[in-house]
Amino acid sequence: MARKPLDSFKDKVVVITGAGSGIGRALAVRLTELGAHLALSDIDEKSVEETAKICAGHGRDIWATRLDVTEREAVIAYAHDVRAYFGTVHQVYNNAGIAYYGEVERQSYKEVERVLDVNFWGTVYMTTSFLPYLIASRDGHVVNVSSLFGLITYPGQSAYSASKFAVRGFTEALRQEMLLARYPVRVTAVHPGGIKTAVARNAGAAAGLDAASIARAFDKRLALHSPEMAADTIVRGVHEQRARVLIGAEAKALDLLGRIAPAGSQRFGAVMSRLLRIAPRPGARP
Repeated sequence: MARKPLDSFKDKVVVITGAGSGIGRALAVRLTELGAHLALSDIDEKSVEETAKICAGHGRDIWATRLDVTEREAVIAYAHDVRAYFGTVHQVYNNAGIAYYGEVERQSYKEVERVLDVNFWGTVYMTTSFLPYLIASRDGHVVNVSSLFGLITYPGQSAYSASKFAVRGFTEALRQEMLLARYPVRVTAVHPGGIKTAVARNAGAAAGLDAASIARAFDKRLALHSPEMAADTIVRGVHEQRARVLIGAEAKALDLLGRIAPAGSQRFGAVMSRLLRIAPRPGARP
């Protein structure tokens, strides 16, 4: 059966965080091709301005700016400014995030707090600040990017998994609330598998770990999909108003394993970390 054309994005006002590279940039390009107006942000001002230039030429209104999603008051002001500039807001894609490698016994409180500030609290601030405008639009959609590690766990990813499990829980509860209140806002949780983006390459790591070598191992062995493929999958899921979008066959398979045999999925993660040589070796301490 032929898929329905992606015509639901035309003239929609779309907000994308982390739009300076990776999935965020790919989403911006795809959505402007489909006729959406864009409010783009990233903590790296130069990169998000470059995304805006790439997206230009489709006759759409594009506004790019620097935004640190961990700064609550700045996010609140940004939501107000976007609403004032475009007159309405239809969709928010909370894509900004950071990766981090480190075992629980190695990582510092400060490092864990940073991961949670960006990945979880950034999502909370953006969602909460934009929600009244999404409701007012009568055609709102919140799209929160969690992770495969928001479905299953993996050694050395306790902080990252905690943040992405939190995003998942927040998003799924929000969806239920919108349904109960009968608000015109749909909610989608996105769980990418291995995507070739700068997030892994720019990831932080606990003391004594070589972040560059871990990132190279991830890129070589687990980064299976392009940001463009991820963006296309997300856009299709939003168009179809799906509650959950899994990106990649590995995400679907491991999600199924995690639901059927939770303990088995944890053993699988431990074994795979050794085979792929991505997790720190046992006993290796600074």
